[in-house]
Amino acid sequence: MDRLAIDFGTSNSAAAVFAGGAVRRLPVEQGAETLPTAVFFPEGGGAMRIGSAAGAALIGGEEGRYMRALKSVLGVPLFHEKRLIEGKRRTLADVVTAFLVQVRERSEEFTRARFTRALSGRPVRFHEDAEKDAQAEADLRGCYLAAGFEEVEFMPEPEAAARACQSMGQAGGVGLIVDIGGGTSDFTVFRSGAEVEIVASHGIRLGGTDFDRVVSVAEVMPLLGMGSELRREFGPGLLPVPRAVFVDLATWAKIPFLYAPDVRREVAGMVKLAVEPERLGRLARVLEDELGHELAFAVERGKIAANDAGEGRIGMGMVAPGLAAELSAARMGEVLGEARAALGAAAREVLAQAGVAPGDVRRVVLVGGSSLMGFVEAEMRGVCGDAEVLRSEAFTAVVDGLAIAAG
Repeated sequence: MDRLAIDFGTSNSAAAVFAGGAVRRLPVEQGAETLPTAVFFPEGGGAMRIGSAAGAALIGGEEGRYMRALKSVLGVPLFHEKRLIEGKRRTLADVVTAFLVQVRERSEEFTRARFTRALSGRPVRFHEDAEKDAQAEADLRGCYLAAGFEEVEFMPEPEAAARACQSMGQAGGVGLIVDIGGGTSDFTVFRSGAEVEIVASHGIRLGGTDFDRVVSVAEVMPLLGMGSELRREFGPGLLPVPRAVFVDLATWAKIPFLYAPDVRREVAGMVKLAVEPERLGRLARVLEDELGHELAFAVERGKIAANDAGEGRIGMGMVAPGLAAELSAARMGEVLGEARAALGAAAREVLAQAGVAPGDVRRVVLVGGSSLMGFVEAEMRGVCGDAEVLRSEAFTAVVDGLAIAAG
């Protein structure tokens, strides 16, 4: 048992092995089979924390640097740029490597085995661009090797999920895996028999963190000044407030880089020229007090509440007392309409690649944390008509399938 299955996800990660004829998920976090893909570097030094411990440090108000959604920057130059992170110059590749080291060490400690090989999940496409996609896999491979693995192989995540879910629902026939993760959405058409047959796979760069970003830009950022205007420093007339800082603040992976002195100076200058200085003053406070991740968590909670209960509330009291953005299910459906349409188009595309008519799909299996959004199921029912729609183990189906393949 020297081969470890790892699902390194945008939002959550997991590890498992195949032993004794069964999948054995490993408690890479105490009392849990998954852990948030997040890290925290304490101010002034100290050991890097990962998973829930990283989130607890952030919410507890400890001074330091919190980072999440690191998978989304694989394949882009930012991944290899050195940045000053709590007193030490690091690349994001260094951070991902350190995260994988802890996953490997925790797995070895629990199993008392030495893992020299890894079978890792990967999205069907990290990026739409083929060159960036190849670079992303090369980046992740380099992190695994630097983390102490001697060999790493990759399997598309929805194909792994198909292996774990092939026995769900009606036996035999054509099935469709719909894997909506934190940063990508993947689709696999399969046939199940004595063994699962992968017919076609397709993926797009769209996931739960994108849902958060779209909701944040539409509902939260206007309360921080997006869409308002600035007086010209010289001469008459008004200028629109630049959007870039708001889009970055709504993007999980980019939040830590907004706390740089030059960004704070730029926003302070905008406050002085603002037609509505109160709103832009809130943005300045978010950057000064480093509240970006707290705001992102509030958006995530509001999104989930609107999905589950029909009404959500994005509390922004950390920015200003009583400040909040109300979010109904209907409004969220309107805001995420383009994302829903993109998922439907991707599902139709993989069926076309497989040469399968939508009416021939007997079951649709939903995988991934973001597949819990109601509009995902509704869209897939619209695509596949009378197919049975099933929910797998949302957060562990991929790692289960990887373990089966690794075994």
